[in-house]
Order: sequence, then structure tokens, then C-alpha cells
Amino acid sequence: MTVWDRPEPSARPAPLDRERIVAAAVALADEGGLEAVSLRKVAARLNAGPMRLYGYIATKDELFDLMVDEVQAEILPEEQPGDWRDALSALAHRTRQAALRHPWLADLLGGRPTLGPNGLAVTEAKLAALDGLADVDTVMRAVETVSAYCTGAIRREIANLRAERATGLSKRDWQRASGPHVTRMLATGRFPALAKAVHDGTDLDAETSFTTGLDWVLDAVAAKLAPPLT
Repeated sequence: MTVWDRPEPSARPAPLDRERIVAAAVALADEGGLEAVSLRKVAARLNAGPMRLYGYIATKDELFDLMVDEVQAEILPEEQPGDWRDALSALAHRTRQAALRHPWLADLLGGRPTLGPNGLAVTEAKLAALDGLADVDTVMRAVETVSAYCTGAIRREIANLRAERATGLSKRDWQRASGPHVTRMLATGRFPALAKAVHDGTDLDAETSFTTGLDWVLDAVAAKLAPPLT
């Protein structure tokens, strides 16, 4: 029986439910990352004994599943765009925005599908956007491809933000500090393609980079779509 199917125990002797537990866990993770979340710490925030939480949540993995599902409610738009490309683009950007609000989400993206109501609704929205535009296997591969791009791009962006916090160096500061080493390495002539990219390439901000890559992936999906055989 999954956490979604298992009924909650009585709230006595003190008011407690999964909603409050998950809200406390999300707040802890927002403040200190997933390493700041444990059933003991969540219980302390709720002024409850740790053993009481086990009546609602059996393991920390279950708690993480509930936390992800809670945040996935932020990903669903109020109205689904009619155009498949607009729909997938909106879901991708809303996923990125949710991860920027809750950076720990990046650590939990890309694994097994989440089975909570919000997670299932997000998956339904992705599949529904392409329903009828191709056979079901093509639709599933298209959704997987877009999701894989989003997960990788989001994780890279969050990793860079964490590096900034850990080192105290912004991206520009890090580039300046690393500049002399990179210049020496490129001067050896061993990396001509990299030298061209460094000297001639355009340095994009994170949002523009995400949008550009997403557009390319959606272009590839568009090339694979065809009406189903009748």
C-alpha cells in the first residue's frame, strides 16, 4: 500500500495530519536543502514526538514523495493552452520556476514517476498536449525527451546557483578568477574548438539558455509528430 492509499490515523492527542507534516518538511527543505529534512526535525518543528509522524509517514522516501507532489501543484497551469507546443513549453517553464523557488526539487527530478495526485496530473497534462497528434509510443517518447531536457537543464542551473552560494563568487566573478588559467590552456593550441567557443560565443543568461534549448527540443518533437493512422 502506497502512502497515497494508506489512511491517516486519528489526529488525537494533538492536531496533526499529512498536510501539516508536508508543509513543515517543505519549509525545512527550502531553508536548508534535503539534508535539513528528517522525521525528527519535522516533528520538532510541529512540536510533536517523532514517533507520532510514523503513523502518517513510514519512511523519509515517502516524505520526499509527498513533498514533490506538493510542489508539483505549482507546476499545473490554471488553464491548459490549446496548442501542444505552448502547453509543453508552459509546463517546462513552470517546472523551472518551481525548482528555483524550491531548489531541492532538482535533486528529486528524473527518477521514477511520482504517483501522487498532482504528479499524475502533470503527467496527464503532458500526454494530453500531444494526444491524437501521433501514436501513443511517439507521444510517450516525446514527453520523455522534453522531460529529460528540463531535468538536465534545471539541475545544471541549480548546481551553478549552489556553487555561487558556496564560494561567494558570482558567475562573472568565477570567470574572472578562472580566466588566467583558461587563457593559458587555450594558448597551447590543444583546444581550438573550445577557444572559438570562448572567444566568439555568446554568453546567455540562464533563462534565455533554458528557453533556447527547450525550443530546439520542441522543434525535434514537431518533426516526429504525424497524425495517427486510421
